[in-house]
Amino acid sequence: MLGTRGIPAAYSGFETAVEHLAGRFSARGHEVTVYCRPHMTERRATHAGARLVHLPTVRSKHLDTLAHTLVSTVHMATRARPDVALYFIAGNAPGAALARLAGVPSVLQIDGLDSERAKWSGPAKAYLRLAERLAPAAATIAVTDSAAVADAYERRYGRRIPWIPYGAEMPDPGDAGQCARLGLEPGRFVLFVGRLVPENNAHLLVEAHRRLGTDWPLVVVGDAPYAEDYIARLRAAAGPDVRFPGYVFGDGYRELVHRCGVMCAPTEVGGTHPVIVEAMAAGAPLLVSDHAPNLEVVGDAAATFPLTGRAGALAEALGALIGDGARRTDLGGRAAARAAERYSWDACADAYLRLCEVVAGRQPA
Repeated sequence: MLGTRGIPAAYSGFETAVEHLAGRFSARGHEVTVYCRPHMTERRATHAGARLVHLPTVRSKHLDTLAHTLVSTVHMATRARPDVALYFIAGNAPGAALARLAGVPSVLQIDGLDSERAKWSGPAKAYLRLAERLAPAAATIAVTDSAAVADAYERRYGRRIPWIPYGAEMPDPGDAGQCARLGLEPGRFVLFVGRLVPENNAHLLVEAHRRLGTDWPLVVVGDAPYAEDYIARLRAAAGPDVRFPGYVFGDGYRELVHRCGVMCAPTEVGGTHPVIVEAMAAGAPLLVSDHAPNLEVVGDAAATFPLTGRAGALAEALGALIGDGARRTDLGGRAAARAAERYSWDACADAYLRLCEVVAGRQPA
């Protein structure tokens, strides 16, 4: 498994997916190797049943991912020689192609259209559009995580790719002390979780929270490398009742999701966001933007707001939800039921393993 920052998960949804899939692949009897970046992950020999290989990279915004993927691909092709290489992120299409040239079948997971992310410069966007266009030919097979992304990909590039939904696993840890550390009253705070990059729209939520003037604190969980300017502006715009705890993982993260009064995901780029699926599994009352993959995931189990209305529309929707306890309870119940019915890491792992069998030539397509 190549192309992410590695595990234990300490950054984004890709790493969360890798951690869950690695554990399940291993439990089903497969030997699993995950390539990791030493400056982004805790250095361990194994995790979640997988062997971890830490290799160097070029630590820059534009080269970090691709450089590490290419170095990992050379190591994988010359030393590990696996039956299948599973890549993540469209921009890693050259690595998937290199694996195929070395005789290793490759699967490339595309999480939305990365070229739409605001953080990229013009040349980076052009490269990502090229990588997205070439991805189905570069890999043995390309796959995504939602039907909405598959639809968008087909509209833009004229190619239909299959999709495999993510899973959800969110046990209630009880009181892990996270609410107490942040001075939060359970059931009376708004929660955002995600990378602090422009397209995840934490700035919209900070502005909406300021306009609303609610006595519910806002907790912004997350961080991001190479986004110092954006994060500084975000903190400067925040009112006194906004907490920035940075990354929170494990029981602390799960406690916040289970205890929040509203969880808000105002994203406008990408495919399925695992934090939305996890919030659903926890029965959290959700407010999401009308970004198509978000709507696909939540169905009728969340409140929504139009991105065209920006902070004003978000403030209106958030205020309505904060003021309606019965609706929050109803949405939380709907979300938990929908997650149980539709999102399973076991089912996700089984689907990826079937795909691996296909590309390895052990099953018909």
